[in-house]
Amino acid sequence: MIEGGCFCGEIRYQIEDGDYLAVSCHCTMCRRTSGAPYVAWLVVPKIEFSYTSGEPKLLNSSDHGERYFCSSCGTPVTCLVDSQPEFIDVTVGSLDHPETAAPTQEFHTDTRLPWVNQPPG
Repeated sequence: MIEGGCFCGEIRYQIEDGDYLAVSCHCTMCRRTSGAPYVAWLVVPKIEFSYTSGEPKLLNSSDHGERYFCSSCGTPVTCLVDSQPEFIDVTVGSLDHPETAAPTQEFHTDTRLPWVNQPPG
Protein backbone atom coordinates (compact mmCIF):
# COMPACT_ATOMS: atom_id res chain seq x y z
CA MET A 1 0.00 0.00 0.00
CA ILE A 2 1.17 3.53 -0.79
CA GLU A 3 0.09 5.98 1.91
CA GLY A 4 0.11 9.70 2.42
CA GLY A 5 -1.71 12.67 3.84
CA CYS A 6 -1.61 16.31 4.75
CA PHE A 7 0.88 18.12 6.98
CA CYS A 8 -1.29 18.05 10.13
CA GLY A 9 -2.45 14.45 9.65
CA GLU A 10 -6.17 15.20 9.44
CA ILE A 11 -6.37 13.90 5.85
CA ARG A 12 -4.96 10.44 5.16
CA TYR A 13 -5.23 8.31 2.04
CA GLN A 14 -4.00 5.07 0.57
CA ILE A 15 -3.23 3.88 -2.94
CA GLU A 16 -3.02 0.27 -4.05
CA ASP A 17 0.56 -0.71 -4.84
CA GLY A 18 1.34 -0.20 -8.49
CA ASP A 19 3.56 1.45 -11.06
CA TYR A 20 2.05 4.90 -11.58
CA LEU A 21 3.05 7.80 -13.79
CA ALA A 22 4.53 10.77 -11.92
CA VAL A 23 4.59 14.15 -13.67
CA SER A 24 5.62 17.73 -12.98
CA CYS A 25 3.02 20.33 -13.90
CA HIS A 26 4.11 23.90 -14.58
CA CYS A 27 0.64 25.37 -15.19
CA THR A 28 -0.22 28.65 -13.53
CA MET A 29 -3.10 27.09 -11.56
CA CYS A 30 -0.81 24.50 -9.97
CA ARG A 31 1.67 27.25 -9.18
CA ARG A 32 -0.90 29.56 -7.62
CA THR A 33 -2.81 26.91 -5.63
CA SER A 34 0.36 25.39 -4.19
CA GLY A 35 2.53 28.47 -3.75
CA ALA A 36 5.33 26.50 -5.43
CA PRO A 37 7.04 26.93 -8.83
CA TYR A 38 5.46 23.66 -10.03
CA VAL A 39 3.68 20.60 -8.62
CA ALA A 40 4.65 16.96 -8.91
CA TRP A 41 1.63 14.66 -9.29
CA LEU A 42 1.15 10.91 -9.10
CA VAL A 43 -1.51 9.91 -11.66
CA VAL A 44 -3.61 7.12 -10.13
CA PRO A 45 -6.72 5.31 -11.36
CA LYS A 46 -9.58 6.43 -9.08
CA ILE A 47 -10.40 2.83 -8.26
CA GLU A 48 -6.93 2.43 -6.68
CA PHE A 49 -7.26 5.49 -4.39
CA SER A 50 -9.21 6.01 -1.16
CA TYR A 51 -9.28 8.46 1.71
CA THR A 52 -8.79 6.67 5.03
CA SER A 53 -9.41 9.60 7.37
CA GLY A 54 -10.65 13.15 7.17
CA GLU A 55 -12.53 14.87 4.41
CA PRO A 56 -10.69 17.29 2.16
CA LYS A 57 -12.15 20.64 1.19
CA LEU A 58 -13.05 21.27 -2.45
CA LEU A 59 -11.67 24.14 -4.52
CA ASN A 60 -13.28 24.50 -7.95
CA SER A 61 -10.12 25.80 -9.59
CA SER A 62 -11.61 25.99 -13.08
CA ASP A 63 -14.60 24.92 -15.15
CA HIS A 64 -12.69 21.70 -15.86
CA GLY A 65 -10.97 20.86 -12.59
CA GLU A 66 -11.42 20.32 -8.89
CA ARG A 67 -8.66 20.47 -6.31
CA TYR A 68 -8.85 19.08 -2.80
CA PHE A 69 -6.88 20.26 0.21
CA CYS A 70 -6.85 20.04 3.99
CA SER A 71 -9.01 22.76 5.50
CA SER A 72 -6.94 22.72 8.71
CA CYS A 73 -3.36 23.00 7.40
CA GLY A 74 -3.90 23.91 3.73
CA THR A 75 -1.94 21.04 2.19
CA PRO A 76 -2.97 20.40 -1.44
CA VAL A 77 -3.75 16.69 -1.73
CA THR A 78 -5.56 15.76 -4.95
CA CYS A 79 -6.89 17.07 -8.23
CA LEU A 80 -9.58 15.82 -10.62
CA VAL A 81 -9.80 17.07 -14.20
CA ASP A 82 -12.52 16.52 -16.78
CA SER A 83 -10.03 15.43 -19.45
CA GLN A 84 -9.07 12.32 -17.47
CA PRO A 85 -12.21 11.30 -15.53
CA GLU A 86 -10.93 7.85 -14.59
CA PHE A 87 -7.85 9.23 -12.77
CA ILE A 88 -7.09 11.20 -9.64
CA ASP A 89 -3.87 13.21 -9.40
CA VAL A 90 -2.20 12.99 -5.99
CA THR A 91 0.45 15.49 -4.89
CA VAL A 92 3.77 13.67 -4.67
CA GLY A 93 4.77 15.91 -1.77
CA SER A 94 1.89 14.52 0.31
CA LEU A 95 3.08 10.92 -0.03
CA ASP A 96 4.67 9.39 3.06
CA HIS A 97 7.60 8.42 0.81
CA PRO A 98 7.74 10.96 -2.03
CA GLU A 99 11.24 9.81 -2.96
CA THR A 100 9.63 6.75 -4.60
CA ALA A 101 7.71 8.82 -7.16
CA ALA A 102 10.19 10.74 -9.28
CA PRO A 103 8.44 12.56 -12.14
CA THR A 104 9.30 11.27 -15.61
CA GLN A 105 7.29 13.79 -17.65
CA GLU A 106 6.56 17.51 -17.58
CA PHE A 107 3.36 19.29 -18.58
CA HIS A 108 2.58 22.92 -19.42
CA THR A 109 6.24 23.72 -19.95
CA ASP A 110 5.19 26.79 -21.92
CA THR A 111 4.45 28.45 -18.57
CA ARG A 112 7.44 26.99 -16.70
CA LEU A 113 9.28 29.70 -14.80
CA PRO A 114 12.54 30.48 -16.59
CA TRP A 115 14.70 29.71 -13.55
CA VAL A 116 13.20 26.25 -12.84
CA ASN A 117 15.65 23.42 -13.56
CA GLN A 118 18.52 25.87 -13.84
CA PRO A 119 21.63 25.33 -11.73
CA PRO A 120 22.06 27.98 -8.99
CA GLY A 121 24.24 30.98 -9.75
